[in-house]
Order: sequence, then structure tokens, then C-alpha cells
Amino acid sequence: MKLWGWKAVNGVMPHKKAIIIGVPHTSAWDFVISYLYYTSVGGVANVMIKKEFFFWPLGFFLKKMGAIPIDRSRGASVVKQIIHEMNNRELVHLAITPEGTRQLNKRWKAGFHTIARETGATVYLGFFDFGRKEIGWIETLELTDDPKEDLKRMKAYYRKRGVVGKYPELFSAED
Repeated sequence: MKLWGWKAVNGVMPHKKAIIIGVPHTSAWDFVISYLYYTSVGGVANVMIKKEFFFWPLGFFLKKMGAIPIDRSRGASVVKQIIHEMNNRELVHLAITPEGTRQLNKRWKAGFHTIARETGATVYLGFFDFGRKEIGWIETLELTDDPKEDLKRMKAYYRKRGVVGKYPELFSAED
């Protein structure tokens, strides 16, 4: 990370069950930078990857890196699968991008909200800011019973922080 000019902000999240929100998600480089960051501070961040990628030998390496296989076929609930995984593990730090895609998406998904409420996980507002070349987290998001309002507060946080994606035109924190 230092060779590429990146600075880590904060270390491993102190809670055993945590969801770290990764914003802005505009490039596959987000995963690379995030992985390097979290392993450099001593953590193992889990990410969801579709089960089709878990074939030999790639599957072996993905599991070693903290990847959790997800069945995205028709009728399979990704949120239910993640809740099941988190409830059956002692330590899980799950990275989630609420945008759900690397393309421009103003309608962020609130699956993280359900997962956090059902598992007791703390939600951390993480970022990979290509403008400042900073990655990490600064604060948590206290959840309410209203996921839509929590998403609005989250978007306001990222607007105020002024985070920039690798491809800025693919990111929006507007309501």
C-alpha cells in the first residue's frame, strides 16, 4: 500500500461481528486495495463471492482470503445466507458495498441493515478514497428501525467526507 502511496486510517475493527461498508465501489481495484489494507493492519475481512468461483484451485485461495461462497441462483436469499454464515462463526468482519455494483447506482441496497440487526454486528463506515489515497474507517453507523433513513444518513456521511472512487463518474451519494 505504501508503495502505491496509500495511507491506512484506523486498524482492525474491535467488534467480533462487524460489517464494514465499502464506498465508493467503482473498480475491481477496490477489492485489491481493501484486501491489502485490512491484512496489513492484522485483520481478515470476509467478502461475498458467487459460489461459481469456488472451483479448484481458485476456491482454495478465495477461502484463505476470507471469501464466503454465495448462491445467487433464483430463489436463493443472499441476506439469509450471510445471516446464517455470521451466526455460525465467532469472528466475522464482512465487507459490503451498498451500491451492489461497480456501475453508477443511486439506489443503494439495505441488505447490510438486515444482516446487522439479525446478527448483532456493528456497522462501520469504511471508505477507499482514490482522491486522498486513504482507506479505512472512522466511525460506526448507529442503526435505527428505518433502513431508508439510515441509508440517507450514510450517504450524507460520504458526501460530507468527499470520497472519490477510482472512476468518479461511477459514484453518487445523492438521494
